[in-house]
Amino acid sequence: MGNQGAKKRKEQNARHMTNLRRLIIACNVIYVVVRLLIFHSTFTWKHWIGVILTSAAYVIPYLQLAQMAKPTYADDGDLLDGGFDMSTGGICGYLHDIIYITSFVQLMSIISEKFWYVYLVIPAFGAYQCFGFIRGFLPQGSEGEVEDEKTRKKREKMEKKAARPKFVKTRTR
Repeated sequence: MGNQGAKKRKEQNARHMTNLRRLIIACNVIYVVVRLLIFHSTFTWKHWIGVILTSAAYVIPYLQLAQMAKPTYADDGDLLDGGFDMSTGGICGYLHDIIYITSFVQLMSIISEKFWYVYLVIPAFGAYQCFGFIRGFLPQGSEGEVEDEKTRKKREKMEKKAARPKFVKTRTR
C-alpha cells in the first residue's frame, strides 16, 4: 500500500506520454496528407525542410519527457519511483510548450507560410528568461532612488521600533 503514489504516477505518465504521441502522430499525418495530397502543386523543398524541422522539434522534447517519465525499479523488481510529475512547470512545462507550439505551427503552416514566424516565440522566451536570470546578478541601482514622504515615515517608524530595547516579562514567585 505504501507504493500506491508511485504506481499512480507511473500510470499517469504512461497515459500522458501516449496522448503526446497521439498528438504528434495526428499533426504529422494531417500535415502530410493535406500538403501532399490536397496542396501537392505548392509543395516545395521548403516544405520538406519544414517537415524535418518539425519532426526534430517533436522528437527532442518528446525523448526528454519520456526519460523524465520513466519509472525507477529496485533490483528485485519493486517500483521505487513512478517518474517525474508531468504536470509541474519548469523544464517539463517548457518541453510541453515546445511540442504544442510545434503542432500549432505545423498545422497552421498549411494555411499560410507566415505561421512559421510563430517559432520565433521559443528563442524570444528563452532570451527573456536568460535576461531575467542575468539581471539577478547585476547590481541594483537602489542607492540613487528618492523615497517619498510616506515611505520615509514608515521606514523611520520601523527603525525606531527596532531600536527600542526589548523587555521580557518573567514570572517571579
